Amino acid sequence: MSDKPKAIVLLSGGLDSSTVLAIASQHYKCHAISFDYHQRAEIELVAAEAIAVSFSASHQVIRLDDGVMAGSALTDTSIAVPEAAEEGIPVTYVPARNTVFLAHALAIAEVMNSSDIFIGVNAVDYSGYPDCRPEYIEAFENMANLATRASVEGARLRIHAPLINMSKSEIIKTGVELDVNYALTVSCYQADAKARACGVCDSCRLRHEGFVAAGIADPTRYQEGVELG
Repeated sequence: MSDKPKAIVLLSGGLDSSTVLAIASQHYKCHAISFDYHQRAEIELVAAEAIAVSFSASHQVIRLDDGVMAGSALTDTSIAVPEAAEEGIPVTYVPARNTVFLAHALAIAEVMNSSDIFIGVNAVDYSGYPDCRPEYIEAFENMANLATRASVEGARLRIHAPLINMSKSEIIKTGVELDVNYALTVSCYQADAKARACGVCDSCRLRHEGFVAAGIADPTRYQEGVELG
């Protein structure tokens, strides 16, 4: 039996969330949760399971109804995934994604008597999503401590975002130190059924540049014909 406190970790199967699970696992017994929200890259759920197993975390997949997060290039195949950075909030923004995910995590935390939720949002190397900003995380934590029985009875809940001010290269170096197997992870917005990355979307670009800046070989498997310098 572990004497570590419990933590709920949002785990997409990507580079950032996998690093967060590694960080949380140092001091917490982790329950990872992933979401099937009808995203293009559903293969990331397979990656999430593999990463959870590698850190001895329990793993739960929550399935949302089709259409709940429609209107994004990540959930609607009629909207092209951009191959270059966009001005403003990009079409890969998923409506209310982190709010929905954190709300589920909050409920599970209460059920499991956990006061700690971990999320891999980042405000440095990111795509401009409004729900990745520090003020958003602070606001959600404040709301959670107003809205839950556990907090009213004295168990203050904390939303941990350990990557919030880290560059992608710093995240990768941290993960390597904590034995994250990045070859298992899937970050691509449109990875194929074999978990191979497109190499051209914003997420692929940020990921590859992070490995280059960190001086660490990129273990990502890319689709046929893709060559990154």
